[in-house]
Formats: sequence, structure tokens, C-alpha cells
Amino acid sequence: MKVFVTGVGGQLGHDVINELVKRGYEGIGSDVAEGYSEAADGSAVTEAPYIQLDITDKEAVEKTITELKPAAVIHCAAWTAVDMAEDDDKIGKVRAVNAGGTKNIAEACKKLDCKMVYISTDYVFDGQGTEPWQPDCKAYKPMNVYGQTKLEGELAVSGILDKYFIVRIAWVFGVNGSNFIKTMLRVGKTHDTVRVVNDQIGTPTYTYDLARLLVDMTETEKYGYYHATNEGGYISWYDFTKEIYLKAGYTTNVIPVTTEEYGLSKAARPFNSRLDKSKLKEKGFEPLPTWQDALGRYLKEIEY
Repeated sequence: MKVFVTGVGGQLGHDVINELVKRGYEGIGSDVAEGYSEAADGSAVTEAPYIQLDITDKEAVEKTITELKPAAVIHCAAWTAVDMAEDDDKIGKVRAVNAGGTKNIAEACKKLDCKMVYISTDYVFDGQGTEPWQPDCKAYKPMNVYGQTKLEGELAVSGILDKYFIVRIAWVFGVNGSNFIKTMLRVGKTHDTVRVVNDQIGTPTYTYDLARLLVDMTETEKYGYYHATNEGGYISWYDFTKEIYLKAGYTTNVIPVTTEEYGLSKAARPFNSRLDKSKLKEKGFEPLPTWQDALGRYLKEIEY
């Protein structure tokens, strides 16, 4: 099976292309850079072919995908700098990538009648309440520019294609890039005490585990909306930090604070990032391992 992967310079795309190669599939990676960059942990990327591609260039996207004729496209490329997305001079670029670029890929997939996997986010909802969001819920109410443009990407995919998987994730961490875990480990080295919010609730997602699931999906025709994070229960960022320091052997004191006490960021953040993942089992997919297990494995993969 030939699979085209966008955004291989990021945390998820890096793991997806490696998962494809590990399984013996023909994976072709792409991003805006000239070629594969060394992963953040110093590990080399596989020998998978690479194509430099700007997904906002409609003609280039159509030409690339049409010539490759993949069986599936796993679309990991996105603008994910949530706070920066709120800047007036960045909104157009964010929309061009998350909505326009996704539409370009969906239209190319439609032309070839190939499958598409689109990575979305819990930010398409309003982040309120305590009930887990259901994958087929259409009560969209994004609370920031990032969420709005990712929703526009979702609607482009579902409106253009029949053969699609829209997979919403949350609290992502992987070896190839910056993330909450790396930030807290860095801060924990230089501070005796850290303040972390305890009123934003969700579940972490390890890109290594998610990559396996996404490739599993491309092997099927079980199309539709899905939620995918690691198992292990819902937690706060405070709970997550406590576990990070415990597993890393840090003695840093962690103080729980409310979002209001911590201070508002430029982009509003969801209080409720709980995603219901039961549809995965219902459709015969293997759920991701617990986040506690994922964290332990992840810490063995990175230097800190």
C-alpha cells in the first residue's frame, strides 16, 4: 500500500511515516522544508521518499498527489501555534493552511478516489461542561482561531469526500518537537515550585501510539469521525505534571491553580477536553495504551 503523509516535520507526521516503513508499506513524506530534518531526539528519519510541498499551493498539491496515486493520504500538516494564530497578521495564513490546504488535499483525493485521514482537535467544540465529547457530535462552537480553522478543515473533508477518517486528538506529545512534557521537564530542572492549572481536563495523546492507529485505519473502509487519545482516564494538566515529575524522579513542588489564577493566554483554552473514544472499540480498532504507560515509554525515548 502506498501512503502519502503530510507534515512529517512535526511530532505526529514523523511517527506516521516511520510506522508505515516499519510495516513494509510505501510511505512518502512531505513538508515545507527541503527534506527530512533530524528528529528532536537526534534519531534519523527512515529512508522513505520525501517531497517538498506547500499544501496551500493548490496546483502543486493536485500535481503531487495525482502523480503519486497513493491508496491513502494521512494529513498531519497543520498550523498548531494556538496563541500565535490569534494575531491579526497571522489569521489569513492559519486559515490558508488548516482550511485551504486541507481542502486542496481533499479535492486531490476525490479526483483519485483515495482515502484521506484528517487529524482534527477537541478545539472544534466550546470546551465547556463535563461530559465527554462524542465523535459524531455536531455541536461545534470553536473558542479560538485555531479551532475554527480546524473545523473548516473538517467540513471541507466531510463535504468533498466519502472515503475519509476525521480523527480528533488532544494534548499531543511526541519525540520530534516541543510539547507540554518537554516544557515541564525543562522548567522542573530550574524551579523548585511550578504552578499548573487543574481545571482543564482531558487525556494525553502519544504520537507513537496514535500513528499505529492511523495506519490501522487506512487498512480498512470503516470511515467516519473518531476520537483518539491514550486510555487511562481523564486528568488535569496538574495531575499530568505530577505524574511526569514522579516518573522522571523530579522533586519539584507542583501547585494547582485555576485558569483564572494562572492568567489568560492569548487564545482561550477549553476546560473540557474529554473525548469519548468508545467508537474505536465498536468499529474493531485497538485502543491506544494508557497515558501512564505511554508517558513511561516516552521518557525513555527522550533526553532530560
